[in-house]
Amino acid sequence: MHFGGIYEDEIVGKAYDRKLLGRFIRYLRPYRMLVVWSLLLLPLIAAAKLAQPWLIKIAIDSHITAGKMEGLPLLSFWYFSLIIVDGLLTYLEIYLLQLLGQKIMFDLRMDIFSHIQGLSSSFMDHTPTGSLVTRVTSDVEVLGEMFTAGIISIIGDILVLIGIVGIMLWMNLKLSLVTFSVLPMLLYIVFTFRLRMRKSFREVRARLSNLNSFLAESIGGMAVVQLFNRQKTEQQEFTRLNASYRDANLPVITWDAALFAGVEALSSIAVGLIIWYGGGEIVRGALTFGALVAFIQYMEKFFAPIRDLSAKYSIMQGAMAALERIFGLLDMEKKEEIVQRNEDLPGFENLAGLDSSIETIEFRDVWFAYQNEEYVLKGFNLTIRRGEKIALVGETGGGKTTVTRLLSRFYEVKRGNIFINGREIHQIPLAELRSRIGVVLQEPFLFSGSLEHNITLGDEGAQQRMEEAAALVGADRFISHLPNGFAEEVRERGVNFSVGERQLISFARAVAFDPEVLVLDEATSSVDTASERLIQEGLQGLLTGRTSLVVAHRLSTVRDADRIVVIHKGEKAEEGSHEELMERQGLYYRLYQLQFKD
Repeated sequence: MHFGGIYEDEIVGKAYDRKLLGRFIRYLRPYRMLVVWSLLLLPLIAAAKLAQPWLIKIAIDSHITAGKMEGLPLLSFWYFSLIIVDGLLTYLEIYLLQLLGQKIMFDLRMDIFSHIQGLSSSFMDHTPTGSLVTRVTSDVEVLGEMFTAGIISIIGDILVLIGIVGIMLWMNLKLSLVTFSVLPMLLYIVFTFRLRMRKSFREVRARLSNLNSFLAESIGGMAVVQLFNRQKTEQQEFTRLNASYRDANLPVITWDAALFAGVEALSSIAVGLIIWYGGGEIVRGALTFGALVAFIQYMEKFFAPIRDLSAKYSIMQGAMAALERIFGLLDMEKKEEIVQRNEDLPGFENLAGLDSSIETIEFRDVWFAYQNEEYVLKGFNLTIRRGEKIALVGETGGGKTTVTRLLSRFYEVKRGNIFINGREIHQIPLAELRSRIGVVLQEPFLFSGSLEHNITLGDEGAQQRMEEAAALVGADRFISHLPNGFAEEVRERGVNFSVGERQLISFARAVAFDPEVLVLDEATSSVDTASERLIQEGLQGLLTGRTSLVVAHRLSTVRDADRIVVIHKGEKAEEGSHEELMERQGLYYRLYQLQFKD
């Protein structure tokens, strides 16, 4: 079962905020003008906010307490004008930040998806799909929130705080010092909150990734779950992961509430100190009533961004956790085996493609292990010449499919090498190598969209050969009966087609790309006998002059192969034609007898 460590996504260690943000700034450079305009608006917004209490002070001291109504309407006009200007500038600021965030999220998603496409198959083997989906969607979305209510708005808050401190110190130094006596406690609370929240946010992001990974696999395998009556077991596992995600959020909620409550209490204490000390100053004539009111308003504006700090810090910490995970994925090429590593070698741009058709393919002393030193292939040697049909047979897990994966460079050879026309396979650009090899897998995969797109994958050359390819493999039999023909909709994973039909579609896909080498990995195992016969008949013309490598369990499908290679425990045990191997009465003979003893 999939329970346990496979869904325990890594909770990263120490965060280097400065380094993360330094790398992230690269994504800001194309939109530097949006950043500049956003930053230019911040002082204007801060000035509009800071001027409002000052106008109230003037109105109280110079007009209301003095009993002079002259000029009061004008002050009221300016006060309401500042409120309108503040609202308009804030609207424009938020709009620019939202636009900036969306553009950066678009670029990040493009980079992540492009990077995922270039990662090795070994990485995909041990990485849950849901974990990758979380990075492309949820983690990137958190970075968008960082722009709308995080990093740049914090700069605006800092400007407001600096302005308030300056004005209060200028208005009355002693009252300011009394008011700021609560700051040491405030700084202690904020610092404690910062340390506690960092770990909590990493937990939240990791647990969400675990939950998404489980959901992706469980929903994808729902038919198996229902067939084996495992709904209750799956429900229990989902409950565990869901509870883990909920529990990871509880510390975030606790510290968030604690910070808000602490700041609110200190804000009230500060106002109380202003009234206590400021009231005495008014009685002694050292402070005006308008100044006291302005002090109270400035103090409220001083604590407002700090009260919001819990939300903004939550967003920033969530963004830091997301950046750790995103850049961790983007850095994966430094840790994982990369199938495109020749593109990283010096002088790759000077590497030329093959000048001619593929004449020979040679596996020379090839060793390969998926994990550590557990070798699946051991000193494997095989030479394939143009136009030959080579069959690979043997027990399950013997290494047959591994041979085809190494040829297409889904994995890299550990020892030894593969040569094509005498050149090491790494000296051939990966895109060209794969364009010359057509592969039909045992488990066909169809994409959502039209039947035409699934065969051609948007390639113009394949488009021209689509109908011919479908006819060649016998897929036109059922396609011609579809209401929309090649325009028929293919639902997710091709669920509206039978297994055999999906295999025929994937077969037509490989043929439509007109490859020089055709790799069939148990390609006919999912089709009925009649369909298999049609495919075999169609392949007679297709394989003429074309190299083919066929992996098969059903030995009846490979009797006409030019050579049959028997692989046993990762080593080549026998090689020859069907008749030659039957005469030797070795391993192939015993396998054949087991299948046809009746």
